[in-house]
Amino acid sequence: MIIQVSPQAEARLMEQLGDRPGFFKLFYDTDGCSSDGIAVLLILNERDSDDVPIEAGSLPFVINKEQKIHFEACLHLQSENNFPSFRLSSDSMIYGSNVKVHDLRDVANVTSESTEWSIK
Repeated sequence: MIIQVSPQAEARLMEQLGDRPGFFKLFYDTDGCSSDGIAVLLILNERDSDDVPIEAGSLPFVINKEQKIHFEACLHLQSENNFPSFRLSSDSMIYGSNVKVHDLRDVANVTSESTEWSIK
């Protein structure tokens, strides 16, 4: 799996990662969704045991191996000036034009599979 990250999106993601260690996790959240789920980016301290790497240039990206079915093999991640979220797409569809990043590194003992966090 590959995510082609635009230079502007890469700079914004690196800024959010900061000097602290962490991983970006592409996550397909279905909790509380009335229809299909939504794509989100999580920043986590550690990989989960079922996470596999995503090729994304210099950015550390992972995805749960069971969630790969929700996405095509080659994705594009873009951002725009003065807009706080990202656009995730492929050559054939848009997964989200308002994809948000949630930094969970400061939440103790929480993994992306946990029910102790929610998207706001």
